[in-house]
Amino acid sequence: MKPVAGSASSLQSFIAFDFGTRRIGVASGTRLMGVVEPRGSLRGGDAAFDDIARLVREWEPQGLVIGVPRHPDGAPHEMTEKALRFGRRLAGRFHLPVFEVDERYTSVEAESQGADDVDAAAATLILEQFLRETSS
Repeated sequence: MKPVAGSASSLQSFIAFDFGTRRIGVASGTRLMGVVEPRGSLRGGDAAFDDIARLVREWEPQGLVIGVPRHPDGAPHEMTEKALRFGRRLAGRFHLPVFEVDERYTSVEAESQGADDVDAAAATLILEQFLRETSS
């Protein structure tokens, strides 16, 4: 996990994203309650930022978490850079710390669990992983 900005351990509430060019899965959660919930999917592209702005206003997170996809051996690929660019845009637009989490296999795991909305379920797994990795 690599923070784009900020320190994770002192923050309590988060919105997480499973970035995709067509859909972006969303989950929210809090460290204090230890609860993470899928919040559905948004359409990808620039229009997603209007929807994300609404979610940020509504949920008032202290930080944002993005899943960064990589090849099984850890090497970056085309979607890696797109997800990183998405994270930089989130940080610039919302002025919140953005944290990166290795999201290899989250969609596969969400599918294997029979999720109705695989993207939102993957975002949930990303946020759960982030909270585990940053707990004191």
